[in-house]
Amino acid sequence: MCVIFLGKCSVSDLTKKEVKISYDKARFSILQCMYFILSKVLLAFAMPLFWSFALFIYATVTRNGKRKQRTLIAGLVLIYFFSIRLTANGVARIWDVAPYTGLEKKYSAIILLGGFVSEDEKGNGFFNDASIRYFTAVRLLKVGKAGRIIFTGGNGNLHPDKFKEADFVKTRLKEAGVPDSLVLLEDNARNTEENAKFSKVILQRRDLKAPYLLVTSDYHMRRAALIFKRQGLNVVPHPCDNLKTKIFEMEDIIPNIEAIMQWNVYIKEVIGYVVALVR
Repeated sequence: MCVIFLGKCSVSDLTKKEVKISYDKARFSILQCMYFILSKVLLAFAMPLFWSFALFIYATVTRNGKRKQRTLIAGLVLIYFFSIRLTANGVARIWDVAPYTGLEKKYSAIILLGGFVSEDEKGNGFFNDASIRYFTAVRLLKVGKAGRIIFTGGNGNLHPDKFKEADFVKTRLKEAGVPDSLVLLEDNARNTEENAKFSKVILQRRDLKAPYLLVTSDYHMRRAALIFKRQGLNVVPHPCDNLKTKIFEMEDIIPNIEAIMQWNVYIKEVIGYVVALVR
């Protein structure tokens, strides 16, 4: 047994090599935890509202009249740009992965990514705006497009409690009439990288052959597919959740909170994609 305290290891019957491996694993786990926390905190600084408010605050404190005026105008332009559907839908059309149509074969497994279940203040789960992921995966399973469904998702909150997204999904799948023999659950993943890593372990243990049908939101699919392929998993993207509209309406140029939230989603995805690309 190996116990690590601030870099020191007490050894019973382990060899020095085994102690080093245990130490390296613990250090890697700590680094992963730090990366998870930093990614949650630093992401807030990339959001449009943060920069808009930063400009407004700077305009308030600066004594230079011309600089104050220019900064206020820049802040207003920035917040308007990121608060209209016209720009939000425009970036969605560029970024989103196209709907999948090639379902002529049967896959060994559907990999369903979490993120569509939220927790209320009483600790109970409920479907959120991304729930189409769940219903798409269940429909594909029921029409015979895959032999198994793997759900991966635990609790991605910065301060997690006992709530597990996988527990909620397990209950919903049973209510939907999906046999337990077709369901594989993973309840530890906190982000997409861990979704891929832990899914790979399940797929290998169950000897399920590639390719696999990957189900997640269209805005999330580009990053998710990259991360899964980096883990050596051959996945076929099946995106859902279309956020963009194809018809221009006058409301698209009127500021609204939904456009800001949509921009936040895409900024998060682009940053995550770039990070996954360079790691």
